[in-house]
Amino acid sequence: MADRVRVRGVTIHRPIIYGNTATVLTPAERETSHYPDHTHRWTVAVRSATSAPDSDVVGGADDLAYFIKRVTFKLHDTYPNPTRNIDKPPFEVSETGWGEFEIQIRITFVAESGEKAITLYHHLKLHPWSVTFPLPNATSVPAEPEIPSPENAAKLGPVHSWQYDEIVFADPFQNFLALLTAHPPTPLPKTSLSKKPVPFHMSNPASLEASLKGGVPEFTSAMEKEEADRLEEAKGKIIKEQEKWRSILMEKEKELEKLQKLLAPKE
Repeated sequence: MADRVRVRGVTIHRPIIYGNTATVLTPAERETSHYPDHTHRWTVAVRSATSAPDSDVVGGADDLAYFIKRVTFKLHDTYPNPTRNIDKPPFEVSETGWGEFEIQIRITFVAESGEKAITLYHHLKLHPWSVTFPLPNATSVPAEPEIPSPENAAKLGPVHSWQYDEIVFADPFQNFLALLTAHPPTPLPKTSLSKKPVPFHMSNPASLEASLKGGVPEFTSAMEKEEADRLEEAKGKIIKEQEKWRSILMEKEKELEKLQKLLAPKE
């Protein structure tokens, strides 16, 4: 039973991405569809973060089945069988539809892990990205964009909405640690070798312009570092702001103490 002993003080992680890609249905596809009101075909998935060379798929270079047993996608209740259990790669669901909604994603790990399932949430994205929040130094909030016609949306190409995350295993069981170390993840490239666009993410509005140029986005270690730097910068600003208000509070407390002494009855 030595393999069921936890290795204390060890933390190991696996990078994943989750999200969706959507394309506009052609007129011919809409005519033959069982749902004539559907406008898009989409795929929601959980994949390894690194993309395979020369692939037109976001992520997915590594097979995650060595540590993921099942991925359950909870779709909108209007879909037949809205709870979809996927027990082998690729961990994805493809459907057609006309509206955006939140998808619950539950990841169940292999029995060797001894880990509880985790739940993620993804807002299905069908329409092209646009900025609807104020950019740095902007004087106004952008107006809510109009949804483009299917013809114009088709010209823009597929819509990609992907989130990078890391599944962290702390104090793993000995046998599960051996399983993970036997399958090291493919490292993210420092930069995109094929000049693929950076995936758009709201914490970096500048990535919007790159994403609108078309092409299949790719996650890179440079993007990961930039995100870490932004988080560190934000953390520094919060600490600085805390120190500022702590100093103000201390000054006010001193003033209050002086006033209390002045108002105190003299014996």
